Amino acid sequence: MAGRDHGGGLDDAVARFGGVREDWIDLSTGINPIAYPLPEIDAHSWNSLPDRAAQDRLTNAARRFWNVPEGASILAAPGASCLIANIPSLTMPGQVNIPQPTYNEHAAAFSVHGWRETQGDPDARVIVHPNNPTGAWYTVKDLTAPLTIVDESFCDVAPENSLISFAARGDVIVLKSFGKFWGLAGLRLGFAIGPAALISQLSDRLGPWPVSGPALTVGATALEDNAWASKTRERLDRDAARLDTLMVDAGAKAEGGTSLFRLYHVDDATIWQERFAQHHIWSRIFPYSRHWLRLGLPGSADWSRIEAAL
Repeated sequence: MAGRDHGGGLDDAVARFGGVREDWIDLSTGINPIAYPLPEIDAHSWNSLPDRAAQDRLTNAARRFWNVPEGASILAAPGASCLIANIPSLTMPGQVNIPQPTYNEHAAAFSVHGWRETQGDPDARVIVHPNNPTGAWYTVKDLTAPLTIVDESFCDVAPENSLISFAARGDVIVLKSFGKFWGLAGLRLGFAIGPAALISQLSDRLGPWPVSGPALTVGATALEDNAWASKTRERLDRDAARLDTLMVDAGAKAEGGTSLFRLYHVDDATIWQERFAQHHIWSRIFPYSRHWLRLGLPGSADWSRIEAAL
C-alpha cells in the first residue's frame, strides 16, 4: 500500500527555511485561496445540538447543487477524510483496485481494514475523479467493480464531468469535499452519496450529530449560492491559465492538474521546491517522482511574490 504523504505541513517548512507562518504562502494544497464568505452564524448553532431542520436544509441544498438522482441517499460528515476512513468497513475485506498515482488515504484506509490491492478483477475500486495530482478524468466505463468509490473532491470546478448520475445505481458511492472548492477546509465537511443501504451503514458508524451546527449553516448557505460557484469557476480557470504561463516561461512543462491545482514537470522537483521556499512559498513534491511539482493557486495579493520567486 502507498505511503501517506500530503500537502500542507507548513510548520516543518517554517522550521527548515525560516520566517513565521504568517509570512508564508502555502501552495502545497489544492484549496481555493479565495474562500466562500462566511455567513452570520446565530448563537443557537453554537450553543445547541444540531437540529433536524438544519440537517435537512444542508442535505436538500446538496441534493439540488449536485443534481443528486432520486433514489440516492446523502450523508454529511465531518470531512471527506472521515468517510474515506470508514468506507472500507462496509463490506468484508477483499481485493481493491486503486489506480496509481493518486491520493494515498484511500489505499491506507483499505489496508487498515484488511483489504489487498490488485491490478486484476477487484471486489472494490476507488477512482479519484479528477485524479490528484494528474487531473485525469474517468468515465462510466470505469464503474465496473461490485463497489466503486468515486472521489469527486475536486470535481466542483467542472460539474459537467461528474459521475453523480450513477450514485443511485446500487454499486457506486460518490464522495464530495466541501473544503476544496469553497476554500473552507477547516470547516471539516464532506458528503457521501450513494445507495441507501450503504449510506445508512456509514451513518451508523458516524453516530448522531456528525456535523457541527456552524458547519451545517455555512455548508447550506454556500451550496445554495449558485452565482458564487459560477463566478468562482471562471476565476479559477483564469488563474490556472495565468499560473501555467508563469511556470512555462520559467522552464517548467505543464503536466496536468485541475483549476484548483496545477502539476508541472521540472528538471528536479526538490530544487524547485527549495527555490520557492527561499521566498517563503511552499509547494508539493512527491516521493515517487523527482520531476513532478504541484502548485495550488495563489491569492489575489500573492502573484507578485510568485513572479519574484521565478
